[in-house]
Amino acid sequence: MRSGAKVAVVGGVFLVVAGGVGYGGYHLYSGLTGGDGGGNDNTSAAGTRKSGPPGADEVERTAKDFLAAWAGGNAAEAAQLTNNAAEARPLLAGYRDQAQVSAAVITPGTAVGAKVPFTVRATVTFEGQSKPWSYASELTVVRGLTTGKALVDWAPAVVHPKLTKDTSLKTDRASAPPIKAVDHQGRELTKEKYPSLGPVLDSLRKKYGEKAGGTAGVELVVSSTNRATPDQTLLTLTKGKEGTLRTTLDAEVQAAAEKAVKQFGQASVVAVKPSTGEIRAVANSPAGGFNTAVQGAQAPGSTMKIVTTTMMMDNGVVGGAGSKVECPPDVSWKGVTFHNLDRFEIRNGTLQQSFSRSCNTAFIKAVKPLDDRDIADRALGDTARKYFGIGLDWQTGIVTVDGNVPESSGAETAASYIGQGKVTMNALNMASITATAKNGGFHQPVIVPQSLDNRELATAQRLPASIAQALRQMMRATAQSGTGAAAMSGVGGDKGAKTGSAEVDGQGKSNSWFTGYADDLAAAAVVQSGGHGGDAAGPVVAQVLRAR
Repeated sequence: MRSGAKVAVVGGVFLVVAGGVGYGGYHLYSGLTGGDGGGNDNTSAAGTRKSGPPGADEVERTAKDFLAAWAGGNAAEAAQLTNNAAEARPLLAGYRDQAQVSAAVITPGTAVGAKVPFTVRATVTFEGQSKPWSYASELTVVRGLTTGKALVDWAPAVVHPKLTKDTSLKTDRASAPPIKAVDHQGRELTKEKYPSLGPVLDSLRKKYGEKAGGTAGVELVVSSTNRATPDQTLLTLTKGKEGTLRTTLDAEVQAAAEKAVKQFGQASVVAVKPSTGEIRAVANSPAGGFNTAVQGAQAPGSTMKIVTTTMMMDNGVVGGAGSKVECPPDVSWKGVTFHNLDRFEIRNGTLQQSFSRSCNTAFIKAVKPLDDRDIADRALGDTARKYFGIGLDWQTGIVTVDGNVPESSGAETAASYIGQGKVTMNALNMASITATAKNGGFHQPVIVPQSLDNRELATAQRLPASIAQALRQMMRATAQSGTGAAAMSGVGGDKGAKTGSAEVDGQGKSNSWFTGYADDLAAAAVVQSGGHGGDAAGPVVAQVLRAR
C-alpha cells in the first residue's frame, strides 16, 4: 500500500485508512499487496516477454492487486494495473472524491476464465448524511499489448455496471427535484412498476422537476457529460419533496405494452391517441436502457407504404383504393430488380389488394410516372413532411428522434417506397403516421401537455378527405383479410393495420414491423430479427390495442 497508509487485518477483512477515509476489502488471498508487489511479472522464466491469454494465477494476482489498490483508495496505483491508466485514474479517484464513498468492502468471487466477479458494500457520506450502498460488478484480465503484463481490461463498468463512456459517479444536491409522475387519469407511474418508463421519467424529472413544484434532495447518480442526458439515480441519501407531474400516458395501456415487448429480446412499441396526439404508452425490451421506441432510427419496411400510398394519390398516380395497379413478381428500377415475397403476383388487381397483401412491386412500378416528371426522388419526403409532420423537430416533452425520409437517387428511390433505402423511423414515428391516417390529420405526439411550458408544436396539412378515407379503407382490409388479419383477429372496434418487414445488412432475419389502430388508439411496434410483420410485431400491437 502507499507510503503513510495504516493497514490492519481483522477477522479476514483488510482495512486501509489513508487521508482520513477508511476503505476495506475481504482478504481472500494468501498475501495482500497493492500494485505489482513483484507478483505481476511480465517475463517468462527464459526472460522473454509473455504472450497469449493470462494464466489462472495471473488472473488471480492481477485482480487481487487491482481490487486491493482500489479498496485502499489508491487510484493511481489501481489505474496502472489496467490497460488504460489515463481513462481509469479519474474515474477511480472520483469514487472517493466525487461519489463521496467513505468506506468500501470489495469481495472478489471465483474467477471464470479471465473474468473475476466481485461485490461492493460501501458507505456514501455527504454533508453529514451517510447511507449504505451495495452492488455487483466484474473485471476481465487481459495481456497488455506492449508490456506483456496481465492487466485489467479497462471499462467504466468495472467501477459500476451502469457506467459508460463519458459518465461518472457523483453525489451532490440533485440537479432537479424528484417528481411523482401520474398518467392522464392521475394514476402514479413508477419505474419499478413500469420498467420501460425509467429513461422517460428521468428525462421528465430533468426538464420539468422544478415546474412540478418539488425540492431537490441529495443523491448518488450516474452523471453524463452530455447535458441532454438526465442523471440516473443510484442511491438517495436524503429525499427531496416530490412535485406531481401529469403525463399523457395511460397506466393500463402502458402495462399492456410492457408485457407485450417483454417476450422478445429486442422490441419496442408506442401507442398514440389519434384525435389528440397524446402518447399513451412507450415500452422497450430490454427495459431501462436506450429508448429505442422513441429514439431509434431503422428502416420501417412496408409500413412505410402508408406514406407511399398517400404520395401516389396526392400526385395523381392512382385515383383511390379501387384503382387498377399491376403487381408482377418482379420489377426493375434503374437497373436493380425488386421482387415480392416468394415472387407472388396479383393479376388484374387493385391498389387495395396490393396494399393489404403488401405487394412491393406495385408500389414501385406504379410510381414510374413520377420519375418522368423528375419528382420521384423527393416526392416521398415531401409527402411525409406535408401531411405526416415527419422531420419537423417534434417537441414531445422528452428527447425523441424524428423520422427521416431524405431525397434519394437511383435504386434507393425505389427502395424508399417500400420502407428501405435511407428511410428511417422508430415506433413513435410509425404510430404517429398511423394516427394521422386514422384521424385524417396530424397531431404532433406529446407526453406532457403543451400548456406545461408553452413549447411550439409541429403542424402539418390535413390529409385530403378522399385520401384519408382511402387509407382507412385499405388499412381496414389489411386488418380484416390481409397480412394483418391473424394478428388483429382478437381486436374489436373500428380497426386497421399495415405489416412490414425490413431487411438489415448482416442480419440473417428481417426486422418485424407492424402498425395499426382500433377506435381512438394507434400503435406501432418493431421486433429485431422478428421476421414477417404479422408474426412478431403484430401480436405486440394487438395486445396494446386490446388494452384501450
